[in-house]
Amino acid sequence: MADFTIGDFIGGTGLLFGFAAFLMGQAIAEGWRPAWQNVTFGVLLALGNHFIDCSLFDKDWTSFTHYLLDAIWIIIVSFIAYRTTLARKMAAQYPWLYERAGLFSWRERPANGREA
Repeated sequence: MADFTIGDFIGGTGLLFGFAAFLMGQAIAEGWRPAWQNVTFGVLLALGNHFIDCSLFDKDWTSFTHYLLDAIWIIIVSFIAYRTTLARKMAAQYPWLYERAGLFSWRERPANGREA
């Protein structure tokens, strides 16, 4: 059995499954689903990643450490995509209430002399 290399992690997990995790986070936010679903689907996506790593690259199936690292990376990427998409949606869907306050957040618009 071959060992895991940083090149395999960057290529497979970092780019391929990182892109899938980004799309997953966007899809969860687009459906207004709760943030915890990133963890649930991230664990499942990491299982798919582990299967691909082990079957295509002759890796060790019992390596829980590498599965955990892959799962953490996938969940982090999906949370980043989730939060950026949610911030964009809040500002776009409720422009009279909220405005963007950076990449990951939004804030209430000033009242402009109106009663708040």
